[in-house]
Amino acid sequence: MAPITLKVIRGIFGAAELVAPRLGGRVGFELFCRTPNPKALSEGERKAVERAADLMAEARHHRLKAGANCVAVHEFRPEGGRPAAGTVLVVHGWRSRTEYMRALIEGCRAAGFRVISLDLPGHGASSGRRLNLVSAVAAVRAAGEWFGPFEAVIGHSFGGAIAANAVAGAVDGIAPLETQRLVMIAAPNALSEWFESFRRQVNLGRRSATAIDDRIRRLSGHGLAHFTGAQQLTRLRTPTLVVHAPDDAEVSAEDARKLDAAGDHVRLVWADGLGHRRILSDPGVVQQVVGFVARVQEPAPLH
Repeated sequence: MAPITLKVIRGIFGAAELVAPRLGGRVGFELFCRTPNPKALSEGERKAVERAADLMAEARHHRLKAGANCVAVHEFRPEGGRPAAGTVLVVHGWRSRTEYMRALIEGCRAAGFRVISLDLPGHGASSGRRLNLVSAVAAVRAAGEWFGPFEAVIGHSFGGAIAANAVAGAVDGIAPLETQRLVMIAAPNALSEWFESFRRQVNLGRRSATAIDDRIRRLSGHGLAHFTGAQQLTRLRTPTLVVHAPDDAEVSAEDARKLDAAGDHVRLVWADGLGHRRILSDPGVVQQVVGFVARVQEPAPLH
């Protein structure tokens, strides 16, 4: 967001807090859910899409209806045409898409799994320019109805939070997603903390923020505080691998520690020096994740 644009937005929300906090809440929610233009790629993003072109050409492409959204789902068969050992669902994060998950998809295919990867609403080849937890969980659940149950669900960043909440059945009216294992890579713990960061950035006042929480409660059946990964994992007891880099500048390493504290069924692996995005393409991380999914390798520290 350009500095001048942010300055104007902060001024508007400051005024709305004083005279029309519910209106400020409605506008704030729309801004919070607004996704980046999937066609406006940086040079690095464009190169990542190009590197994944051959992989995407091999996929079977589907389009599913999920609420008001048309969601692109990409199906990758195991390498060599062999029978699938199971199906793995891959969920990308905010400002991401299936192509950026290439290394994990290829690793799972090489291990004999069929891989399903969806572009979340407002991302990649899917429709729309809005995404929130409810629409994301609905999209993941739609993929589960067509392609599940899953041997594992792998999520990166916001995709990790989506995966945990989908498996936990955290949104009222959407059935839990079936899976045997869960992988959360560079994933935030509490969505309320993510929202708090946004609130401070745009100068959204407390009364306007309360209006947003009320709207989220109407959509999902719960306020933001309900969508906390550690709480969901404690209740789930699903074997879970958490992979996080101590130097992650986008999601604090403290989030990983909180997820790890959910119980003995959660294993935390530190990926030193890999940040928030390079962690996706690191061969050691891919090996750890695939080994966990295939149940052939216990998680161990990465060096």
